[in-house]
Amino acid sequence: MNTRPAHHAPTEPSFTEEDLTCLAGARSFARGQDYLSDVAELSATDDRITATVYGTEPYHVLLLLAGPRLTGSCDCPYGQDGHFCKHCVAVGLTALAQRDDLQQLSAETARRAQTLDDWLDSLDRDQLRDLLREQLATDPDLHRRLELRAAAAGSDTSAVRAHILRLLDTRPFEQKGVVDRRDAAGYAAQLTEAALAIRALATTEPVMLAETAINAIGEAAERIDDSDGDLSHAAEEMAQAHLEACHRLLPDPVRTAEWLAAHLLSDWSHLPELDPAEYRDILGEPGWAELRRLAYEAHRSHPSGWTERYVLESVLKADGRVDELVTALSTDLEPNGSTHLAIALELGRAGRRDEAVAWAERGLSETETAPPRDRRLIEFLAHRYEEAGRLTDLVRVRRDDFRHHGTLATYRSLRTACRAADCWPAERPRALDLLHSTAIEEHTGQRLHTAPVLIEALLDDGDAEAAWKTAPSVPTTPAQWVRLADAVRERHPAEALPVYLRALTPLKQQAGDPAYERMTELLLSVRACHRALDTEPEFTRYLADLRADQKRKRNLMRMLDEHGL
Repeated sequence: MNTRPAHHAPTEPSFTEEDLTCLAGARSFARGQDYLSDVAELSATDDRITATVYGTEPYHVLLLLAGPRLTGSCDCPYGQDGHFCKHCVAVGLTALAQRDDLQQLSAETARRAQTLDDWLDSLDRDQLRDLLREQLATDPDLHRRLELRAAAAGSDTSAVRAHILRLLDTRPFEQKGVVDRRDAAGYAAQLTEAALAIRALATTEPVMLAETAINAIGEAAERIDDSDGDLSHAAEEMAQAHLEACHRLLPDPVRTAEWLAAHLLSDWSHLPELDPAEYRDILGEPGWAELRRLAYEAHRSHPSGWTERYVLESVLKADGRVDELVTALSTDLEPNGSTHLAIALELGRAGRRDEAVAWAERGLSETETAPPRDRRLIEFLAHRYEEAGRLTDLVRVRRDDFRHHGTLATYRSLRTACRAADCWPAERPRALDLLHSTAIEEHTGQRLHTAPVLIEALLDDGDAEAAWKTAPSVPTTPAQWVRLADAVRERHPAEALPVYLRALTPLKQQAGDPAYERMTELLLSVRACHRALDTEPEFTRYLADLRADQKRKRNLMRMLDEHGL
């Protein structure tokens, strides 16, 4: 008997009505509530819920539960466009309403599946053959898949080739020359079938067939909407089939190198993305020498081409030719320092640490007037300085980075470096002055992207009093004002109180549990301020007015009751 794995049923769904609203939007959520009586055939396991919703026609819904994350799919037109539709909402709400019965429902789903397995196990060969032939007569897709597998199992290469060429044809899935995302999955499934058939062939033909398929995938990619990644996954399956066939059959190394180079240098080389290093043993010395020659030739013809450079780099990396790689990379240095970093990383992997640091330093020097730099270059050099105990150089790099990018992250990095070098007390006032001057510039409208950083830096330093005193003179966001009020409320309740009241005003116009939860938190803070000021009757009047104004929001009333408000 084929016993199914033990099934662990959930005690209740891991999502809420709020999750359904966020995924579907208010309009689809409201429409989904009208379909609750149309949900049928609800089935559940530990990671999915399925059902049929009888709308204009029967629609099949799948809800997937990946930890706290919920996703849904439906075969209605709106759902096929990738939306979490009203039918998904209806199934989700039904599952929530029946949460107490889900464990029993999940067990029933497992029981039915086991019953089917047991029945299939009980059939003899002739009965199974009759059952399969009955299905083949009504399912052309299954007929095609099994016909292909039969041809592959019998090494009928001509039949397999004909089947595969049909599977590679995008035309049955095209509309006006394009395969949209709803049909991309069907085409990708055919590619996976082709890859399975290629793997089953025992002749040398699989290599050629896989290469034909990979070329076809690349050429078709521009016409296919692969938003869901189905085509990319199928392309990787085909690439693996080609690699396995090459390992098994060891085709002509020079010819294989020529094909590999042509693919890597093509406009569609990213699909599938082949790694030359994986073909090193297959090509042997003759094939690898040819691949290297072709890579150098392409790079010489087009030294600034990204694809040509990438292919040469990949070959030289696999070859362990560090000096040649450095020479190739240094012929076209990117102005943001990313090429300097690539060279430094390769030298570091080769154990040439001093040269790696020199290239990273050169990168900082040569990109000083051309920000934005590649931030990985800064982190690489800072890490090397820290490892070597070069704390003065570490502070210098962090200071320079902070001056170019006055963010909270660069402020923290500078603070950490200065504390390690025991110079933070002297450096901090200069860093804060820079943030203050930046904030003033932003206040006049000259720059608008780092205005809140000064307040964030002071709060991050634990200097709430300084942040509170500074906030009125620089641009400060509403969220920062609330955080500041939280930090100084015990010492300055009278000043904190109006901040909370201002934050409550816009929330009164909003609906949904997140807004209600935030209102409750702010009201608790308002109450704390009034208690500290010994003005609780004033809070009682404010709360009564708010409750009267918001009485239609039942979830808000419930939350206020739960918190004693």
